[in-house]
Amino acid sequence: MVKKPIITKVLIYLSVLVLLNVIAQYVYVRIDFTKEKRFTLTQKTKALLQHNQHEIVVTVFLDGEMPSAFKRLRNATKDLLADYKAYSKANIKVLFVDPITGLTLSEQDTVINQLYEMGIKPTNINIKSDAGFTEKLVFPMALIESNGRQMPVKLLQNLGGEASNYDQNINNSIKNLEYIFTSSIKKVISGYNPRIGFTEGNGEPTNPYLYDAISSLSDSYVVGRVNLDSITREGLDSLKMMLIVKPLKAFTEVQKYKLNYFVLKGGKLVWSIDQVRMDLDSLRSGRSFMALNNNLNLDDMLFEYGARINYNLIADVNCAEIPVATQGGPKGDIQMAPWLYYPILLPDTSNSVVKNIDHIRSEFASTVDTVGARNIQKHVILTTSPYNKVYNAPKMFNLRMIEEQPTPKEFTGGPKAAGVLLEGSFKSVFLNRPVPEGIVEKYDVPDQGKPTKMIVLGDGDIFKNQVSATDGSPFSLGFDRYTQQNYGNKALLLNIADYFTNEDNLIALRNKEITVRLLDKTLVRTEKTKWQLINTVMPILLLICFAIFQHYYRKYKYAK
Repeated sequence: MVKKPIITKVLIYLSVLVLLNVIAQYVYVRIDFTKEKRFTLTQKTKALLQHNQHEIVVTVFLDGEMPSAFKRLRNATKDLLADYKAYSKANIKVLFVDPITGLTLSEQDTVINQLYEMGIKPTNINIKSDAGFTEKLVFPMALIESNGRQMPVKLLQNLGGEASNYDQNINNSIKNLEYIFTSSIKKVISGYNPRIGFTEGNGEPTNPYLYDAISSLSDSYVVGRVNLDSITREGLDSLKMMLIVKPLKAFTEVQKYKLNYFVLKGGKLVWSIDQVRMDLDSLRSGRSFMALNNNLNLDDMLFEYGARINYNLIADVNCAEIPVATQGGPKGDIQMAPWLYYPILLPDTSNSVVKNIDHIRSEFASTVDTVGARNIQKHVILTTSPYNKVYNAPKMFNLRMIEEQPTPKEFTGGPKAAGVLLEGSFKSVFLNRPVPEGIVEKYDVPDQGKPTKMIVLGDGDIFKNQVSATDGSPFSLGFDRYTQQNYGNKALLLNIADYFTNEDNLIALRNKEITVRLLDKTLVRTEKTKWQLINTVMPILLLICFAIFQHYYRKYKYAK
């Protein structure tokens, strides 16, 4: 007969267990033991989820058989969305699907086309195995639906390059997952997509050279080209941010007046300017060319706003490489050689706009100075390395200069600023000046503008992508097709857009530090059999040992 104290203890344990399960339905507790708190949502994300009143459906298309790197991305996404569900006041439904598994080729084509129209684009990857390489089509994307709206979300930060870079790309993608989902959910709920314009009409690059910049921003913003001659006041008012990238023709006073109005009304502006005109393609003929000042008629505007792009060119030991024909002409062998006039710019990691991004590739860049301007805060965000030399324009160039070896004594100028961030209330450039002839609309231009931000970069090529010489297809922004190396140009563009258009400063989520601790692949390969045996045999041996111990313990106990 069972004693009553034992029954009482059992009932108490069962009651406590039931009580804990009831409490767990209403109270969510999770302890994060990681050093960088990688599994802890930020307060900005929690506030968004707790104030949301609309049901959210998240469909993740990353499922099924895939390489281990993509499984890490899928698992990280699953863990993050589980936290979103726990903290959200409204219901969040999460679905993981493989859209093409089990379908015939014709059915797969139909589904892929349907998804493509929704903005869900597949990625074709090469998987290395003992038998060689096999191709696999994966969909590293998600679709967020809420409040009658939907938005495709790109989970993979595709930087370009070879398949071997996927590990690095996925590690960066895992770091940015919270930012991607939080910012996308906010846009879907609110229905607000800021408008961004790239100027045209002053010799700026054509669409193929700005393809990846426009395409990357189009995932989260409404992006298009802006002609300052034809745009109206209403068009300027609808823009949140404007980029002036590598203009070649001088700006008229009418165009400058519209830009000035845009800044004073609170618009965000990015100047990516070549103050000195020089192009490497001009040198490939073997002839010499003179680098001359590029008169854009913008010096007075920039000076009034608090910056000056100097008429010089930076030569830096920390530079990119270019292909050069050897053995006597263009038909000889092609080798890569460092080109001092393609400096690799270094981000100031203390500034949130450029925190956690790679170095920036530039071409024929100039230094940028800050000048006195009231109510304006100035921050240097991009610098050269300490080993540089600055040449004033005009300067003669030819490809034979690639043979010159920099002397340490000459290249000790110390870091030079090549990009600055300006924040504050800017003064009107047209204060006490008449309205330019050609302005037909009425613009209410105050003497002092609303608080806003602008960035001044001393290079016009930072946001240009390379284009294939064979078929004209664009490469990823920041990807060097010659060295197969990725730079942080795209991350810089996205960070600037986030910082300029998001009033909640969600860029802090993009700067979240996460250390991805990977297994040593060489050690895994050499010790694979040993650990398989340990994981297979050790549990069985432990079970046998426990059974033997239990047998002799019971024999000893009852023998007494």
